[in-house]
Formats: sequence, structure tokens, C-alpha cells
Amino acid sequence: MKLQANKTDRNDAFGLARLVHSGWYEPVAIKSFDRYRMRAVLTARARIVRMCTTMINQIRGLAKTFGLTLSAGKGQAFEASVRRILPDDIVLRDLFKSLLSVLSGLKDQRRAFDRQLARFGREDGACRIVSSAPGVGSLTAIAFVTAVDDPARFRSACDVGAYLGLTPKQYQSGEVDTGGRISKTEDRLTGKLLFEAATVILYRASPTIALKQWDLRLSSRSGSWNARVALARKLAVTLLTMWKTNSMFESRSLST
Repeated sequence: MKLQANKTDRNDAFGLARLVHSGWYEPVAIKSFDRYRMRAVLTARARIVRMCTTMINQIRGLAKTFGLTLSAGKGQAFEASVRRILPDDIVLRDLFKSLLSVLSGLKDQRRAFDRQLARFGREDGACRIVSSAPGVGSLTAIAFVTAVDDPARFRSACDVGAYLGLTPKQYQSGEVDTGGRISKTEDRLTGKLLFEAATVILYRASPTIALKQWDLRLSSRSGSWNARVALARKLAVTLLTMWKTNSMFESRSLST
């Protein structure tokens, strides 16, 4: 297309049509507007959380610069600790108060997003099904549902693990064939939340849940980290199967 003598919009459109007709490309799934809207709120909430963390680190760094020691803790305990060590210098005192005010505003907005996402989770049928699984709250359910959007586009439920970047990287050249950590090539937010859900299942869920029994056996052989990654991938497959069959989670439905 770049080498053609006459580059016009008409010729470009003809060239693109020929490329599509060649069969080299496949249709791309376009998510629904409602899913995009839910995802936008979830992404904004994740950004607010990162901004809160950055602000907390900024306050701790400034306090250390001026020889002020903050006690361990987060949330209200952190803010109370900052107010206890406010210096006498008026400039520094106003600076710390301003930063705390910004942090408080960010937390208020995060709570507003949490309420909105909780409402989305209650109103969406797919989210209600997915959130019936152990360790899966409204955030994880919304992240998974908005990432998949249409479960029918996966021919096999096992494909969802690779789609979410929960499969290991592989390097192969000649006789060399090594596997690495998970690829994280796709939806990192959903993968992170599924990993957190797997952690909850492994350490907090009821021991009668078959998913936990399977992961405990794997953990004894491969270690906790690898077991949680594998459980996150298996959980994604389980959630997609539940969604396709329109069935709630059953603790003993999986035994392998």
C-alpha cells in the first residue's frame, strides 16, 4: 500500500478490503457499552488506589526528611499518626495538613467508586453468578465479566487462562525448551484480582472446598506462589464454566 503510485483514500480503502478478503485477519470482539462503562469505573477506582498509595509514600518520605517518625499502620491509624507528629514550623504543618486533605479526598472518591461497583455487581446477573465462588468479591467479579464480556467466544473454557495472561511464558530454540513466569500479556488487573482470590481460597476458605484441596496438594509439590498462580488460572476456567452453564458455585463440584 505504501509503494502504490497513487495513494488516495479510495485506494487505501481498496487495499484494506483486499487484506481482509485474504483471510489473514479475524474479527475482533467488540464489548458491549454496559461492560465498557463498568470497566471504566473499575479502572478509575484502581487508579485512585494507586494515587492513595503514592500520597501515603510521599507523606512518609517528607516526614523522614525532617526527622519525624511515623508509626506503622494505614487508614485512620496512619492519619492519626501524622497528626500526632505535626511539626511546630507553620510551613511544614500546613504542608502535611494539605497532603492529608488530598489523601482524604482520594479515599472519599474511592469509597464512592466502591459503592457504585457494588451496585453493578448486584444488578448484573453474570456478576452474581461469578461472585458465588469463594474468594470472588464484587471487584473480581466485575473485572472478570468485563474482561470476557461474552463467554460464548471461548470455544474451550481452558482458553480463558491464556487470554488473561495466566499461562507461563515459553522459550524454545533447538533443544532448549524452558518455561518461565506467567506472561501477564493481557488483562493485568483481572489477573491480579484472580491471584488475590486464589490467595483467599488457599489461606482463608473452608477446607472442604475442592479447589482448596487441589491447591494444597499442588502447593506441597510446587510451592505456594506457583500453586496460587495455578489456582488463579483454574478459578478463571471455573468462573467461565459457571457463567456458560448459568450455575452457582458448588464447593464439591470439582475434585481434580
